[in-house]
Amino acid sequence: MSTPKPPLALDPVLPDKGAVPQPILLTTLNAKYLHSAFGLRYLAVNMGDLAERTRIAEFDINQRPMEILERILEHRPALIGLGVYVWNARQCLELVRLLKRVAPEIPLVLGGPEVSHEADRQEICALADHIVAGEADLTFPQICRALLEPGAAPLPRFIQAELPDPAALQMPYALYDGDDLAHRVLYVEASRGCPFRCEFCLSSLEAPVRAFPLEPFLAEMETLYRRGARQFKFVDRTFNLHIPTALAILDFFHQRLDPDLFLHFEIVPDRVPGELRGALSAFPPGSLQLEAGVQTFNPAVAERIHRRQDYARLEENLVWLCDHTHAHLHADLIAGLPGESLESFAAGFDRLLALRPHEIQVGILKRLRGAPIARHTAEWGMIYADDAPYELLANRDLDFSTMQRLRRFAKYWDHAANSGNFPGTVQRLWAADGASPFHAFMAFTDWAYARLKRTDSISLDTWARTLAEFLKTVSGQDEAEIQATLREDFARCGRRDVPAFLAAARPAKAANLNKRQQRHGAGPAPQAGPSPSAA
Repeated sequence: MSTPKPPLALDPVLPDKGAVPQPILLTTLNAKYLHSAFGLRYLAVNMGDLAERTRIAEFDINQRPMEILERILEHRPALIGLGVYVWNARQCLELVRLLKRVAPEIPLVLGGPEVSHEADRQEICALADHIVAGEADLTFPQICRALLEPGAAPLPRFIQAELPDPAALQMPYALYDGDDLAHRVLYVEASRGCPFRCEFCLSSLEAPVRAFPLEPFLAEMETLYRRGARQFKFVDRTFNLHIPTALAILDFFHQRLDPDLFLHFEIVPDRVPGELRGALSAFPPGSLQLEAGVQTFNPAVAERIHRRQDYARLEENLVWLCDHTHAHLHADLIAGLPGESLESFAAGFDRLLALRPHEIQVGILKRLRGAPIARHTAEWGMIYADDAPYELLANRDLDFSTMQRLRRFAKYWDHAANSGNFPGTVQRLWAADGASPFHAFMAFTDWAYARLKRTDSISLDTWARTLAEFLKTVSGQDEAEIQATLREDFARCGRRDVPAFLAAARPAKAANLNKRQQRHGAGPAPQAGPSPSAA
């Protein structure tokens, strides 16, 4: 008599009577493995009497949806909660299509910003059993009880969660396990919401700003630190909004300085008073990254999208931070805002570059679902892609061809300048004749793309050769001087993979810092010519 075979992973057989109840499975697809699903951990830790029945299963968008489904069904879930975001919307739709073909009997609840708005226009929402909009930390367990307990009243398909009081929430940091601490970015938050109303951002809908009680929050940070956590990425939209809280958090970490400690904060760039300056300047190299959203230097555009900022203070603060702290400064600009022409954007880019941030992230405007930026669509001829991430294709001032050039500019700037690989060489593009850095780099972008025909998967050797060829043949610069600058860049960055055409000796190994920041920290940030704001 043959031994019975165990059931397959997709076998829908239920557990035997008296067995542990089928789990409530919380899942999502992260953008990369190194990211962690912060929202799922908040849901899991606030499940109350359902917490022991709740499981988290994280995947990433590079995994095949069919294989993800197989892993999900191996848990034999009684209910699935799926987090949907702009970066995983397409893959989540593929997953949900498969799930509803293979196991339609399993209740599926969607959550996350992508499905919190315009649910009636989305196929993924039509396939789901229920959609919960907003911060569902306390609402989701109520939904689970209603779906799993016999005799409960039926739920509507679309459920709007009430904003929770942070003081009423359990914090999720104990759910970061050893693998998370060793291999993943740890997200933390001291507050939720944003006081500003920038129309391109969903945070403009989150009011009011709500802070977590400071002492319990710091106690959680202490526990994480004692467990070995050294990298903390704060997701607060405005870390420096309440200066006393920001100072308390900085003081907490300054007392625990460690060679591996790394903190990331989003800051309001026109709000860096003296006491905050002092606290930031006390941190050593490699320990702080500050992300400053500038977005536009055009006052009329800023007013149009309800973005308030004091440009004089912003400029003063960014210069001070570069000159008097060791913080790695990352500044953001958005291309495609309504009323921002190519020349206006170019002037803003040059003005920001003159302030010497270590990185300038050029982002393309997106029409996120629910974001108020949609109100400008008709007047300004805004045309967006139908699929996530809903990037601008063209508008009244920027045709499709120009937007494509700006996309390539953003990619090439990230590879050549933000990477820190070519700090001196990139400056040669405009330093020789005092040209506009934006237009000089755009000229390089157009020329390089005509030859490379791609914006990704470009080797360091190819970048070096492409920059050298452009500077020699188009800019007419001396070949020996170009190669000398490239060799200096490779040596400054501590790179040992020097291209053979440079015939350079191997440089000494650089200090043990974050590699990207190490390259920026070893030399000056890209310099602009005379500030356009002074012209």
